[in-house]
Amino acid sequence: MRAIVHDGYGTADGLELREVDRPAIGDNEILVKVRAAGVDRGVWHVMTGLPYPIRLAGYGLRTPKNPVLGSDVAGVVESIGKDVTSFAAGDEVFGVANGSFADYAIAREDRLARKPANLGFEQAAAVPTSASTALQGMRDKARVQPGEKVLVIGASGGVGTYAVQVAKALGADVTAVCSTAKVDLVRSIGADRVLDYTRDDFAAGDRRYDVIFDVGGNSTLSRLRRALTPDGRLVIAGGETGGRWLGGADRQIRAQVLSLFVGQKLGTFIASVKSDDLDALRQLIEDGKVTPVMDRSYELVDAPAAIVHLEEGRARGKVVITV
Repeated sequence: MRAIVHDGYGTADGLELREVDRPAIGDNEILVKVRAAGVDRGVWHVMTGLPYPIRLAGYGLRTPKNPVLGSDVAGVVESIGKDVTSFAAGDEVFGVANGSFADYAIAREDRLARKPANLGFEQAAAVPTSASTALQGMRDKARVQPGEKVLVIGASGGVGTYAVQVAKALGADVTAVCSTAKVDLVRSIGADRVLDYTRDDFAAGDRRYDVIFDVGGNSTLSRLRRALTPDGRLVIAGGETGGRWLGGADRQIRAQVLSLFVGQKLGTFIASVKSDDLDALRQLIEDGKVTPVMDRSYELVDAPAAIVHLEEGRARGKVVITV
């Protein structure tokens, strides 16, 4: 089968489309015939091996443990292990898999769900990691309540576009921050007001927010706290500095420490893709409350260009690869 392979950590120039053996499934695993694969920031981290702690998290210390890149997936179940009970061959599914930039990929049963009926495979592949991050951040970490004022920083990106829609689905009043060129896009997905960060300062004036969800900024903690209510919640889900050791995580660490001494709750979380949350997202999508915002799609052979496009920050919503 075809697969996008990287033999060592590095840039997109080191990726290669190659013929490899089709993976064999275990008793509780599923072989998915990949129809589309999502591209998110995590793909860049796995490709480069940066920041360094990612290598200690099981991806391989010196070289990638799994040479096939990609995680988010949408496709058709090809075969199942003997202990799998939730799916059968022919089911259309979405979720995360091991090496989705390929014709076939292996997934765990608890990391897949049935594809939303109103989405094609490309749209479905744009959902798993980014939408799960938004859902878990808003619903579980920030605990957004109806009527609360929520600020989403980085609202035009993969996670940000979902964060705006999930917050609205939870009943919040949403203010979104993005660049000039993306204001209309963010307004179209339901934001109550949109701030152009080249002109507007979200921390200026008297408006205060119950929740700030920072997925694309690098504002200082003091500036973020000025925009929060005295008992508001800050959730940092992104904002990278490019550091080889922490990659911007130092701000998240400082937020959690500071939270011990102030009335505001400041912190972060690590999102994970789970079947239950994928089912919850499927329901929101089928109910018309959440819609994937698509930037563009690439053929499998052009996966390196897709990653470069994302890395350069030009994407308006999600980037996917068709297989």
